[in-house]
Order: sequence, then C-alpha cells, then structure tokens
Amino acid sequence: MDESTSSASPLYKSTKLMSAPLRSHLLSHGLKNFLRKPALSHPQKNFTVNLYNAERRADMSSTSGSGAGDGAEAWRFPKTSEVPGEQFEPRQTTTSGDYTPDIGRSMALTGARQALVDDIIALYCCEPTVERVKRYTPDCVYDDQFVYANDRYKMAGQWFALPKLFSMSVNEGYQVIRNDEEMIQFKNKQSWTFRGISKTITITGLVSLSLDPATRDADFVQIKYHKDQANDKDYSHEGLGFTFKKWQADNAVKYLDAPELKEFEADKGAAKEHVRKYGTGTEEGGAPKQDFTK
Repeated sequence: MDESTSSASPLYKSTKLMSAPLRSHLLSHGLKNFLRKPALSHPQKNFTVNLYNAERRADMSSTSGSGAGDGAEAWRFPKTSEVPGEQFEPRQTTTSGDYTPDIGRSMALTGARQALVDDIIALYCCEPTVERVKRYTPDCVYDDQFVYANDRYKMAGQWFALPKLFSMSVNEGYQVIRNDEEMIQFKNKQSWTFRGISKTITITGLVSLSLDPATRDADFVQIKYHKDQANDKDYSHEGLGFTFKKWQADNAVKYLDAPELKEFEADKGAAKEHVRKYGTGTEEGGAPKQDFTK
C-alpha cells in the first residue's frame, strides 16, 4: 500500500543450445512460477516483473571494477537515447537502509561527471536553474518517496517548487559508490528546513542516475532516470502511495508560479511508456538485493 516503503534484447548473449534436461527444468520451473497464487491473482504484475527480469538478464554482466556493491550486476540499459526514460529504470533492494555516506571513500569522477553531480546536489539544495534542470532529457523519469515525474516539464516543477517549501537545504556529504558506462550512484545525506516552521529533518538516501547514452561521454552529461531510495526497498509503483506521488507530480506544475517553466513546456509532449508495476518493492518485484555497506 505504501509506495515509500515498498530495451535490452530478450535473447541471452550465449547462443549455446539448451540440453533436454535443462529445457525440462526451465519448463517445470516456469510452470511452477506461473501457478503461484500471486501470479494467478495479479497476472499483469507478474508479466511485468518477468518481462523486466528477462530484459535485464539478457544483457547483464559483471561489474568488476565499477565500484558497485559485492555481488552487484551491471544494468544493461538500451544503447540508444531514442527510447523513453522508463526503459532506464534501475531496480534494487539493499541489505541495509542506512545510506550514510563515507565521504573519504567516494570514487573520483571525471570533470564532466563531477559537474553533473555538482548540479544535482545544487538542485537538492534548493538552487534550481534552467541549466541545471537541463541535466535531464525531455523524456526523463524522476522517482522517489514522494514524486513520480515522467517528463522534464513535471521534473522542473518539482525542483522549482522546493524553495517554496523549504527555507534551506544543506548537503551534509555524499559518497559516489558506482561510476560506470551506464550509471552514477551515490549515498547522499541532506538536511531540509521547512519554510515557516523552522523544523529541520536530515535524510539519507541512495541516488541512482541512469545516464543518457548520447551524452554520457560528453561535456554536458544528461540523465534518463533519477531514482532516490530512502530505505532498503525499491518502489512497487502501485498502491495509494504511488497514486498520490504520481498525482502530485502531474498536477503541482500546473499551479506553480515559476517563469522558468516556460523553458520546458515543449517537454510535456516527450515520449512516455506505461508505468511499470511490480507488485512489491522486494526482490520478488524484480529488484535484486545489493550490499552497499562494504
């Protein structure tokens, strides 16, 4: 119920023919999964999860040297920028919901990628500009505890709304734990002071930035999918929590008085795909477990 707690080729790279016993095992295993009660009760969700897992397994490879957690597998996202941001979603559960950064262990970034992270941190610090919001592609997706924005116009509305909600936001430090061809990932610690009541809260989160294939090696790197997780679960994309966070992103921008939004009005027509629903934010929802504590 609570969302806050909660295209690769379909062919395998290996072209070996399966042996008869292996085929038999796969068929029986698939039938067993198909007949599970959750699969029968929610066939569409089951299909989405199985499709997602098949797409990711098709192109996964080891992340040795990438800085990902032990046992992590590299996401193999589409190689082209022509497909919408939904296809660049990273999914993961973690062994711990504590994302306190160890700043001294942060991975080094190239100048262009450091500039990207600097701009994202500035956005978190309630310092939005048109140029910083352009760090996202028009068809981007932003996904966190409270927001699901599936184009850059809606995303701009969220960033330009933050200074109206918070009088101050301070970055207490971050630790880059992954930096490879497809993604920059970092643990982040942010303190937020609400406007009008002077109450400050501090939150840690795992920020995953899926990079645009066309710009990931350019001077101005852009983001296809931005996910911010605040606990050990991923998002199921369903239930009342998700309904609210999508409604909020769809509608808040309509009432925001920010002239900068005109720069992104054309992005309302950016390509989109259906929201992918997973039934759960656990491993069963296509979110493999990772260990980011080491």
